[in-house]
Amino acid sequence: MSRIGKKPVEIPDGVKVELKGRHVKVTGKLGSLEMDVNPLIKVGYDESAKVVNIINDEPKVRLNRQMHGTTRALIANMVAGVSKGYEKKFEIYGTGFNVAEQGGKLVLQVGFCNPAELLIPKGVKVSIEAKATRGDDVPAKFSISSIDKERLGQFASAIRKVRPPEPYKGKGIRYVGEQIRRKVGKAFATGAA
Repeated sequence: MSRIGKKPVEIPDGVKVELKGRHVKVTGKLGSLEMDVNPLIKVGYDESAKVVNIINDEPKVRLNRQMHGTTRALIANMVAGVSKGYEKKFEIYGTGFNVAEQGGKLVLQVGFCNPAELLIPKGVKVSIEAKATRGDDVPAKFSISSIDKERLGQFASAIRKVRPPEPYKGKGIRYVGEQIRRKVGKAFATGAA
């Protein structure tokens, strides 16, 4: 049995859960999310205790065990998303690098001859704190937020892939608080004749 799958998902005040067969809909103050549960797993909602239970009838089957914990985690993410939301913060290091939002696209100028344009997914909001870098020390800063953890994570990964931080000067796009393993550049021999 999955240890995570056995834990009930607690529903906070202001969040409503609707079950129709395999379809789960979670509604909160920030919006609503829905998903279809795998047919191998059953979901039960106890309205008086305000908990969602995930039931695995055949714990010996490997796929059932895998889907047990995964289903519980997905429902817990939906509940957290509609009540609190999710956010990822970024920093861009590099002279002349900048970020802008134009016509539903995130435009990143990060040292290539053409700017990288990424279509902002539906339900994801972008807020820019500092548009451009100042030298190599003061980064451009922006953040993305959404109620859907999966969509937010995929968009965050696509943003970072445009220009991952390089190990010598640390130029590139990184998450706030991310540690970059730095390398020392070439050491030149001096005055040896």
